[in-house]
Amino acid sequence: MEAQTLTATPKWIGGVEPPPELLGASGTEILEIECRQQPDKLRELIAAYGEDEAIRAELRALRGLAANPGPVLLLGMGASYCSAIAGAIHLQSHGRSAYALDAGEWLHYGVPSWGEAALSILLTTSGESAELVELMKAGAGRELALICNNPGSTCWRLAGNRLPILAGPEYGNATKTYTNSTAAAVIATAEMLGLPWQKDAERAAEVFTESLDRIFEGRAALDAFCRGAANIEVIGRGAGYSSAIMSALTIREMSGFRAAAHTGAGFRHGLILDVDGSHVAMIFAFGRTAALGVKLAQECNRRGGKVVLVSSEDRESTEALFAVKIDAVPEPWEAISSLLVAQALTLAMVERAGCRLPPRFQYGVMEQ
Repeated sequence: MEAQTLTATPKWIGGVEPPPELLGASGTEILEIECRQQPDKLRELIAAYGEDEAIRAELRALRGLAANPGPVLLLGMGASYCSAIAGAIHLQSHGRSAYALDAGEWLHYGVPSWGEAALSILLTTSGESAELVELMKAGAGRELALICNNPGSTCWRLAGNRLPILAGPEYGNATKTYTNSTAAAVIATAEMLGLPWQKDAERAAEVFTESLDRIFEGRAALDAFCRGAANIEVIGRGAGYSSAIMSALTIREMSGFRAAAHTGAGFRHGLILDVDGSHVAMIFAFGRTAALGVKLAQECNRRGGKVVLVSSEDRESTEALFAVKIDAVPEPWEAISSLLVAQALTLAMVERAGCRLPPRFQYGVMEQ
């Protein structure tokens, strides 16, 4: 009998086979394509969360669950953890106890105290990450909700309350999935608080759309300013800290260049002491703590370091200061708009030196 060869069915990202032109694209090309898809995907999510009755019903359910005593937990890893920070900050700033937690750490150390939470929201792009799947299983019988980009995933199947990210398949670094996941977290937490969010979301989408082309067109100058640095520190406060972590992830994953994220307070109390001529800081100065970001930028310059200062004010650039203006958006939407600068810088870096992260079109093995 002739031997039969069994070929496994490809496990395409999001369950969708990419078109040939994408399958043949480089990591650099994929990065730019997916960055430029962000404004449309963001607007689609905002419209769906305002109009789709199934999503509206899920949001109403979350508001009821969040009324229970105890903190609200938002759990994710990598880019999803960054989105969780923006949601937690939104709740905290309006007086609701909430925490953003790393899902892997919570799985191994936090589960015994899980009963104290009023509601836990798990964020995952793939819905197949081993830690998130195990948390969904461990949380059976608890008040859980899911924000996920893959409605065919294990996590989606296990979830009772679930919200879609609606970003479509993503093949490179987290771009549109981070943007939409963060928007979903901000909208969901606004609903829990009973706050109107449509105008704020539309303003954020408008600023994001208007800023993308302008910032990306200036990416070569941004890259030239940062070139020669030993490392890049990305610094933010509040929801800007979620963008700082995501910015550092983007730079490191795509280019291999060392970048690290810090809160403004964490950087000022100690880390600023090693700032010298080899140092570049990217500082997000938005919202209620914008003046503190500007003050930190001035201190870095005094110590001989260079600064990319991202703010909503017109500022003059110098040899040591690269000023980028992004119009103000309501808190905590700066978690989305400020990321454009790191995306532009990353694209310029990989265009010049090559992309370290190849496109991923299929899910690999999900393990802890």
